[in-house]
Amino acid sequence: MREKMLGESHTIDEIEESLSDMENEFVEAYLKNSQKPLWILLNLYKGHYFKLFLSAFFFALKHACVWYLPVATSGIINIVSGQSNEGMTAIWHYVLIELFLVVINMPCNYLYTHFRSSAIRNLEAGLRGALVRKLQQLSITYHKEMQSGRLQSKIMRDVEAIETLSQQLFTNVITILMNLIVAFVVTGFRSRTVLIFFIVCGPVAAITMASFRNLIKRSNSAFRKEMESTSAQVMEMVELIPVTRAHALEEEEIYKMEHQLNNVAKSGYRLDIVQANFGAVGWCVFQIFQVLCLGFTGFLAFKGLTTVGDITLYQSYFSTIVNQITSFINLLPIISKGLESVNSVGEVLLSDEVENNKGKEKIKDVKGVFDFEDLSFAYDAQKPVLSHLNLHVKQGETIALVGESGAGKSTILNIVIGFNKANEGRLLIDGKDINTINLHSYRKHIAVVPQTSILFSGTIRDNITYGTTDISDEQLMQVIEAANLKEFVESLPNGVDTVVGEHGGKLSGGQRQRISIARALIRDPKVIILDEATSALDSISEMEIQKALDNLTKGRTTFVVAHRLSTIKGADRIAVIDGGRCTEIGTYEELMEKKGEFYEMRKLQL
Repeated sequence: MREKMLGESHTIDEIEESLSDMENEFVEAYLKNSQKPLWILLNLYKGHYFKLFLSAFFFALKHACVWYLPVATSGIINIVSGQSNEGMTAIWHYVLIELFLVVINMPCNYLYTHFRSSAIRNLEAGLRGALVRKLQQLSITYHKEMQSGRLQSKIMRDVEAIETLSQQLFTNVITILMNLIVAFVVTGFRSRTVLIFFIVCGPVAAITMASFRNLIKRSNSAFRKEMESTSAQVMEMVELIPVTRAHALEEEEIYKMEHQLNNVAKSGYRLDIVQANFGAVGWCVFQIFQVLCLGFTGFLAFKGLTTVGDITLYQSYFSTIVNQITSFINLLPIISKGLESVNSVGEVLLSDEVENNKGKEKIKDVKGVFDFEDLSFAYDAQKPVLSHLNLHVKQGETIALVGESGAGKSTILNIVIGFNKANEGRLLIDGKDINTINLHSYRKHIAVVPQTSILFSGTIRDNITYGTTDISDEQLMQVIEAANLKEFVESLPNGVDTVVGEHGGKLSGGQRQRISIARALIRDPKVIILDEATSALDSISEMEIQKALDNLTKGRTTFVVAHRLSTIKGADRIAVIDGGRCTEIGTYEELMEKKGEFYEMRKLQL
């Protein structure tokens, strides 16, 4: 099905290889030009240069009518004023050439837009694809430290800003450059004296732009960071609305968000003022030069050093120069914003916090034997979570991890999954060090049910069969029944095709958790990881699901973190985790008879 959706001419491996190559091109461009965002952007268009060349060629053709008009106007004025010996035939030549250039404008405009848009839109899709691929490769630690709202802003807002920058570069900037080149070249052929006057404007423009460059860059950077922070806070606010409403904290949340929105407004205001002052100064400077140009060319005509018609030509081209430079000045804030977004996207693409599986052994099968050998782990070197943990888990064994909050139970599960790596010691899976195996291939043989159920907007069927293919209705119903969902699903008008809402918002906590359990069961895993998987269920549902889990975990290695007595008693062995170590291990009866830590814990709970 996936291959059909991607297109009959492409296999999944080809698509993934293509995405990987694209991502590598982006990263290579960033590494080569880490301090030059404009060169990074141009390097990103590698493979599209010919399209951009054709786009520029047809752009020149479509604008030829505008560039030729001052020449035709000057020539006709000189003919009718008697300052040229050419006759009526020359006037018709000027008119026919201009008409021809006007007629070809429309097809040339289409071809210019076609080639330009094709290159830019491909880059836009490729850049977002590279970001998505990179986010899937980055470590869980990276995602825990980076707010999801900031990442969303980079994928949507920053890529859109880069797309806008590309549009400006290949539309307005090309227009500006070509208009300037034509104006200077034609003026140089007519009068070197006037050309020198035009050239004087160059340093003035450069000084004007340079004086504002750093200020605009700083203002754009500050505004971008405020927008990212706001995006992250808005996402958090939306997710916390039920909690906020339940505790009557609406006013506090409104106050917090209004404070952040005011910061964005202030940052945006400062940016607007800088841009406005920049545009105003540039406009005034060049208007002064335009008036001086009129006076200067008028003086030359009065002295007989140029013709009357040429005054119109020079004034038209000088107006073109002034307008183009002014347009470029006005574009600088947009360009600066786009270049800042290039750097922002680079923060993700250049991150080295990735899970590297290249060259590691791919696992075709997992038996489920785990050995924790003198394993230590710490998020912070000063506060170890696991300390010299030693634990052997047999194939097909269900082992329950119990202990106080913060003892390291969930950390053990994260190490089993491969989310965290040991600082010292090692974890062996079927005798192989987890650091030497391809984690992607290993995880195909495990199923995880987290403490907090994670559902996406879609149907019950979509959520249960997520990541699997060729699941028959019979298999689906078997899993639904095993997860104690049959009665609930049959009560729904659309059955398994009922939409669950965003994050499963239309379901109860117990129903969401049972769907998560069904999603794990349908994978037919060799290793099952249950992190408080039955905590959201009522006692009756939990008891029924526990029976189903007991049947389904036979022959499969199962790690369970739980506090409920029924879940713990069903385990083959119970490991007591305290201070990052396994202090006791045995069956429920053995530990109760021992009257050690586990016994004391049970006494407090009963």
